[in-house]
Amino acid sequence: MPPSSDRSLPTSRGAALRRLATEGTFAIPGAPIALAAKIIEREGFEAIYLSGAAFSAGILGVPDIGLLTLEQLVAQTKLLASAVEIPLVVDADTGFGGPESVAECVRRLEEAGAAAIQLEDQRRPKRCGHLPGKEIVEPEEMCEKIAAARAARRDPATVIIGRSDARGVTDLDDCVARLHAYRDAGADWLFPEALASRAEFQTVGREFAGTPLVANMTEFGVSPLLTLDELSRFGFTAVLYPVTLLRLAMKAIEAGLGLIADEGSQEGLLDLMQSREELYDLLGYDPKQPEKHLPATH
Repeated sequence: MPPSSDRSLPTSRGAALRRLATEGTFAIPGAPIALAAKIIEREGFEAIYLSGAAFSAGILGVPDIGLLTLEQLVAQTKLLASAVEIPLVVDADTGFGGPESVAECVRRLEEAGAAAIQLEDQRRPKRCGHLPGKEIVEPEEMCEKIAAARAARRDPATVIIGRSDARGVTDLDDCVARLHAYRDAGADWLFPEALASRAEFQTVGREFAGTPLVANMTEFGVSPLLTLDELSRFGFTAVLYPVTLLRLAMKAIEAGLGLIADEGSQEGLLDLMQSREELYDLLGYDPKQPEKHLPATH
């Protein structure tokens, strides 16, 4: 099916994301669930991220090795995109196959509400970008995927992000060369994964001045945890915090379960909990008027 020129799509969140990229460096927290997406938006953040690692672990309970399906990713994209009005960046891993599969992936994720779609140059089965033992495809193969992604999008404002994992497999020079090729193939934004030092972030920033760059500030990885101000000075545009909220939530769950096991009650945890009123406020729910939340009938 050829790409459509239909511009009668819902308000373009891709265009909103591109505008953000012209205004300075901004944070994109990962939203493990729709409720987290809502609080990210309420706290003033301007975009959310659907992390493959957080989705694999937090929703599916499996490691980040490419086990999730396109159907599952599309479903989660719809849930998150419908929960908020701010743009959603979706981690599509390797695109679920060759160029034809990538094209289908882009069409379906875009239809589900993705403002940006991220593709990486790992070979399946993939691994977390901050682990050793990864394998990467030839640059030409990745360029074909990026070209297919660009051709498949219906909205020209939908952002195609080209990520290279070469730094953790070969070296920084290979990563930079690949990113040049991916930009030439049509990637709108570039994502150098697992840079190992401040100097490497500076080098990449200088090399691609004027091109939006994505930094991954995941915890417990190989990259230093830099501030937004530092990354702005180095020339990066979008800063991902892909698993931060999931890690915080899981540690809180562990502590809560421990207290219940020790004390036989959750009463000592009440001050740490989101109250019923706070939940309803976040959901925009008035229990006195529940009919406002029922689907319309015809």
